[in-house]
Amino acid sequence: MPQVVAQGKLIECERQANLRQVLVDNGVDLHNGSSKVINCRGLGSCGTCAVKVEGEMSAANWRDRTRRSLPPHSPTSELRLACQTQVLGNVKVTKFDGFWGQGSQIVWTPEG
Repeated sequence: MPQVVAQGKLIECERQANLRQVLVDNGVDLHNGSSKVINCRGLGSCGTCAVKVEGEMSAANWRDRTRRSLPPHSPTSELRLACQTQVLGNVKVTKFDGFWGQGSQIVWTPEG
């Protein structure tokens, strides 16, 4: 089974599991500030679940690419929308600051 490492947690999940759902179901703080209340709940339209993902994951789909092409995100950024990402193997997740997670300061790393 693939393993997701995020915010100091080691989480096992099914292959092709939705990264957002895995994180939320396991108590990982995926959203910053008010975006904990104001977000699209996984539809891929708001962009607040943006994270850096390292490891085996699905390719970015059209929703992910489209939302990250709009400000404050950037299509050249290494971030991904957790709600549009499938876990294909072991991954490590890092969250950055900013309402949309687009900032430059790390909020949490895989280790904590």
